[in-house]
Amino acid sequence: MSQITPQPGILDIDLYVGGKSTLSGRDDVLKLSSNENPLGAPASATNALTEAATGVHLYPSTDHAGLRAAIGDVWNLDPERVICGVGSDEVLQFVTQAFSGPGDEILYPEHGFSMYPILAKMAGATPVIAPETDRIVDVDAMLAAVTKQTRVVLLANPANPTGTMISESDLARLADGLPEYVILVIDGAYTEYADGYDGGAALARTRPNVLMTRTFSKIYGLGGLRIGWGYGPKDLIDVMTRIRQPFNLSVVQLAAAEAAVRDTQWVKDCAALNADQRARLVGALRQLGVFCDDPHGNFVLARFADSSEADNAEAALNADGILVRRVAGYGFPEALRITVGDADQTGRVIDVLRQWRSGT
Repeated sequence: MSQITPQPGILDIDLYVGGKSTLSGRDDVLKLSSNENPLGAPASATNALTEAATGVHLYPSTDHAGLRAAIGDVWNLDPERVICGVGSDEVLQFVTQAFSGPGDEILYPEHGFSMYPILAKMAGATPVIAPETDRIVDVDAMLAAVTKQTRVVLLANPANPTGTMISESDLARLADGLPEYVILVIDGAYTEYADGYDGGAALARTRPNVLMTRTFSKIYGLGGLRIGWGYGPKDLIDVMTRIRQPFNLSVVQLAAAEAAVRDTQWVKDCAALNADQRARLVGALRQLGVFCDDPHGNFVLARFADSSEADNAEAALNADGILVRRVAGYGFPEALRITVGDADQTGRVIDVLRQWRSGT
């Protein structure tokens, strides 16, 4: 028997399972299972990517200076306090790996992103879950779950898969209530879809223990390139940078991301489309007797009467070539998470569910 053993916690990790992208026997699948942008990526980004491809024989910059400067310009942030990663997942890994380990705890809410316990176990820390109230993060419950062993709190706002969010005042109350030795990480993957929300930027600017993360995978349509970033206190960023691989982002990733972040009109257009079609989908679901909270991302959590009804609704959607996401692993066996598409795609989902409900 091998004497080679992995670090504590690694064998306890359940592998992350992404949304399905294929249906047997169909080549016209409408994929609404991974919260991708129905408009794809902006032309500004794809053009920059194509141009940068001529330089793939050269190593990329190690400091990501151009991308960090662009992020600073667009979001009015100090570039020296920005760190870039392979998706925001890698930035989350930086903070959990750098500031927690065996004997420590990483706290997150009941229906938090499924990567959170994986990140805790990767670091050898213990994942701890705080209960939510009506599928919304409960600040008091989060604070009550903090112990002397807590090192990091992971919180998505808006949340995945619920789509709910807490106010900026509640975020501030959470940050102010944490001991100074605990880092609050505000995972803002869906920030751009929540009108008027800064993603935690104000807190990350002013608090010594608050970090926010963002991604290019959602509204920028660059999920296939895997690019994300974080912003927070300079001393935290400096520590995290020490464990970042120097060439973690390629020349094409950096070029596409810099062009995308400067394309502010694209973000406005995509957010407007999403807001319109999200409201349309929510209204239709409620008319059909399907429960859903007010969502703030680019998806809707449709809650059916029970898991059997969700099975039947999913089967109807699949029969029309539409893929959605089952979220039983998040504690919602009765629910389907449906990405908000464009007008035609949303109409197609609504038509199928209306026919399913009517039994025709």
